[in-house]
Amino acid sequence: MATTAKTPAIRLKNLEKRFGIGDAETFALNGVNLTIRNGEFVAIMGPSGCGKTTLLNIIGLLDTSYDGEYELDGVLADSISKRKQAKIRSQQIGFIFQNFNLVPRLNIIENVALPLAYKGIGHTKRLVMASEILETFHLNEREYYMPHQLSGGQTQRVAIARALVNQPSIILADEPTGNLDSRASYAIMEELSALHKQGKTILMVTHNPRLTTYASRVITMLDGQIDTDTKVVTDLAEEALKNSKLPKKTRINKRRQNKTARASKRKRK
Repeated sequence: MATTAKTPAIRLKNLEKRFGIGDAETFALNGVNLTIRNGEFVAIMGPSGCGKTTLLNIIGLLDTSYDGEYELDGVLADSISKRKQAKIRSQQIGFIFQNFNLVPRLNIIENVALPLAYKGIGHTKRLVMASEILETFHLNEREYYMPHQLSGGQTQRVAIARALVNQPSIILADEPTGNLDSRASYAIMEELSALHKQGKTILMVTHNPRLTTYASRVITMLDGQIDTDTKVVTDLAEEALKNSKLPKKTRINKRRQNKTARASKRKRK
């Protein structure tokens, strides 16, 4: 599915998801309206049971039982055939789960190559492609390890490699650092940040407020609804915004001043 610059990657309108019937009916999602542009890094926060994972499952076409509208690249998801949805999941959307979901009886390179099998790519080519992406995550020396032989951080990097082997445009991460220590969590977030800089659209569910510093937008959910939706302005973005409002000559002088200040700081060190 091709996306134009003006077409949002994701648009949700009055999205509802119910569980149970009658008096036992509850809303996992209750009238969610959301638009996500291409290249955004969105962190989704909120208490357990507020609908975060349900929202991710619907966006990832894993859950197709809902009310309301969901547009993916400008096309209503419920108008897409089951076969086409499966193709989109395998080629356009990459999933990263908290529990990794690696196949324990397959070694690392076979786990990463698995999504390529659904595209009909030959066995040898699949392994070559999997090996190439494992190398970018510095895991090529562990290609033939089994999942239980890796640390938590290494296992999650394998899960990310598997999610990216098809070069998806959208990455859905459900608590990607939830089972990791602080050092491994930092490494994973740096990987996601690098993917964001490459233009990938990322939606990340997290309970950790520190991780929202990597996002360009932070959404909090409560009782199946969006409670707050905040754009994150980084220091660099803020400086660029300020400079853009200055006259051209002033901007040039300001850049020279900043460059001189940085050079002086290096000399003092």
